[in-house]
Amino acid sequence: QVPLVESGGGLVQAGGSLRLSCASSGRTLSAYAMGWFRQAPWKGREFVAAISQSAGLTYYADSVKGRFTISKDNAKNTVYLQMNSLKPEDTAVYLCAAKTTWAPTANRNDYGDWGQGTQVTVSS
Repeated sequence: QVPLVESGGGLVQAGGSLRLSCASSGRTLSAYAMGWFRQAPWKGREFVAAISQSAGLTYYADSVKGRFTISKDNAKNTVYLQMNSLKPEDTAVYLCAAKTTWAPTANRNDYGDWGQGTQVTVSS
């Protein structure tokens, strides 16, 4: 298992920015492709973005393309999600996840390890 801990969530006004972090103290994240998902109340878990093991490849949901940026610092064993131009519909619990192979897909079943999530609330 890959222990993952998210941080950086909070309350922000529409149009604002937040940067989420996902760190692992138990495994080196350079061996894993990483993803961010989100889950709003009464909704399923929605794919947001993914990044390859080396951080050379990324993949985004259409709903966040151009506003969110996923990045990975393997030296710090941390994955980031920079979120700009936030909208109320971005409100959700954001979770990071790890998988051992890279593919530009949004399938949450590809991911075997998950963090507990961090709450992001965007007010209008």
